Amino acid sequence: MRVEIIHGIRVTMHFSLMLEDQTIIDSTFDKEPANFCVGDGNLLPGFEKVLIGLAIGEEEIFEIEPQEAFGQYNDQNIQRLERASFDDDNLEVGSVYSFENGGGELPGVIIKIDDKFASVDFNHPLAGKLILFKVKILNIENGDAADAN
Repeated sequence: MRVEIIHGIRVTMHFSLMLEDQTIIDSTFDKEPANFCVGDGNLLPGFEKVLIGLAIGEEEIFEIEPQEAFGQYNDQNIQRLERASFDDDNLEVGSVYSFENGGGELPGVIIKIDDKFASVDFNHPLAGKLILFKVKILNIENGDAADAN
């Protein structure tokens, strides 16, 4: 009997996230596999959606468009902040800083510095990029049964 991935199912799988040029961003193929319940929020919906219908042993590569992955790049997510607002006198382009945003911390990358201001990019580093999502399904279990163990 073929058991397929559906919402609420616990899945054990290996995965790789790659850029279009095959640069690997993250992978579990050389370490412990990922284990999650479909719909628990551990994967972005665009990544979960392509898993639906896969079965144990299947290995696939999916192209995930930016809007289904880490979002489109948005120029409005670049903010000019006064250099004086940083505790660091040695700001450098490419440095990552954490900023309070009311609901926690938000990372931003310094992309430009002048005498008075630093431009900070708050886009996700993978925003606007097509992601290749390689998966190999190792196991599928009923989510309720897996939670009871």
